[in-house]
Amino acid sequence: MHTSLEVRFRGKRLLIDFGEDWLPHAADLHVDAIVLTHGHPDHAWGLKRGAPCPVYATEATWKVISEFEIRDRHIMQPGRAFRIAGFSVEAFAVEHSIRCPAVGFRVTAGKKSFFYAPDIVAIVDRSAALSQVQLYIGDGATIERSLVRRSGEYVIGHTPIRTQIGWCEKEAVPQAIFTHCGTEIVSSDPAESLARVAALGEERNVQASIAWDGLEIDL
Repeated sequence: MHTSLEVRFRGKRLLIDFGEDWLPHAADLHVDAIVLTHGHPDHAWGLKRGAPCPVYATEATWKVISEFEIRDRHIMQPGRAFRIAGFSVEAFAVEHSIRCPAVGFRVTAGKKSFFYAPDIVAIVDRSAALSQVQLYIGDGATIERSLVRRSGEYVIGHTPIRTQIGWCEKEAVPQAIFTHCGTEIVSSDPAESLARVAALGEERNVQASIAWDGLEIDL
């Protein structure tokens, strides 16, 4: 299934992304709000027929999905924290796509914070985005081989897990989990991939692992 993350805190539920695979289940959602990282089909097109709650996205994302049947729309501005369903959510610009500009989210509930960016080449203001974050949830497209390419003056694609673990080390983020996994992970032996990622984390003093469908984390 396309990557989607539900966050729960004191009875409130926040959903991050809802890709096209989930479209048949949109009417069954029981969440207080949805936020979208960007407008690609595997992150937003599960909402083509509407949403049962408020939806938050950047102006750039709303332009991409302008024809979706979503009534309760809210525009997020990168660099400004929004109070959404009991959570503090701040969008940070990331490099990934030209046609669908993306953001990552720092989500805070109580005294705990995590950063979520499932498609990423780079975080524009990485130090600010990862400040005081206990968990980084990042792009699992590739473990060590770069999928970054240049398109004119822009860089697009996916940076490898190895590089993202390095970001966590530099910004003192103790734990990293990688989702939205690519062929290198999903077509290989799960134990081997988990071991490779854990070893890369040990080199940088970061607890690193790979997400799977149905994974639950207590932060």
